Amino acid sequence: MKIVTDSGADLSLEECEELGVTMLPLKVEVDGVSYQSGVDITPERFYDLMDAAQSMPKTSTPSVGEFVEVYTRLAKEDAEILSIHISTGLSGTYNAALNASKIVKEADVTLIDTKTLSAGIAWQVRAAVEMIKAGLSKAVIVERLQQIQDAVMTHFTLPDLKYLIAGGRISHLKGLLASLLGIKPVIEVDKIDGKYYDRGKKRSFLKAIYDIPQQILKRIPAGTVIKAQICSADNPKGAQLLKQAMEEVFKCEWLPTVKLGTALGAHTGRGLVGVICAAKQDMPSLS
Repeated sequence: MKIVTDSGADLSLEECEELGVTMLPLKVEVDGVSYQSGVDITPERFYDLMDAAQSMPKTSTPSVGEFVEVYTRLAKEDAEILSIHISTGLSGTYNAALNASKIVKEADVTLIDTKTLSAGIAWQVRAAVEMIKAGLSKAVIVERLQQIQDAVMTHFTLPDLKYLIAGGRISHLKGLLASLLGIKPVIEVDKIDGKYYDRGKKRSFLKAIYDIPQQILKRIPAGTVIKAQICSADNPKGAQLLKQAMEEVFKCEWLPTVKLGTALGAHTGRGLVGVICAAKQDMPSLS
């Protein structure tokens, strides 16, 4: 069985090669120049370009043709393909993959809408790799990926709303009012539709960071052992503060901090910090 994903997972090319996963890059355009997320531009360089840009960055999905090429090539080695992608609530990537799967008749493609982004996708990709190695059937793998989706929560906050407003991720009026009042939202990627939802509002970025574990407490009791990973858009100080805030409430088993890639960073700008987490007891066996 082969695995395909997209650069919304924020896995490096080296990580994908190590995992044996094929990654299709989302694309981002800054002042008329196009880049492939995760391939030919680093997050740090991208945020520098954003800061100096004359216009808002634009993003686009891998094309149907690109998916057709990948599925056709992989099907020559193994007809069974598991294609794991960024939330349909945030990107059209899944739909491009779906259309391609209907064209490549020789491939048996099973599509997974992760309903999340960044490390939340990577968790499902890595879990699928482990389960394939363990010899589990596709049906069991899909069932357990759903269990991971049910367990995982993704929350973030950010110091500047202009990119979310420009990208239509929050309404212009609400965003403008929040910016004028200095309000920083605590945003969750919803498990049902995979879209952004405002779960709280604070009058400073620091207060918003410390509100993230309070939002998680609504579903996971204090003191619970959790698997967790910080996500940062070039904000190491904010990442450390969020890590401290989480450790005051939960028993955290940390994975390395992940750098938010360009395709997602285009919608948030520099400064975002977030956490992907799940109660360890709710995560399924991978063997």
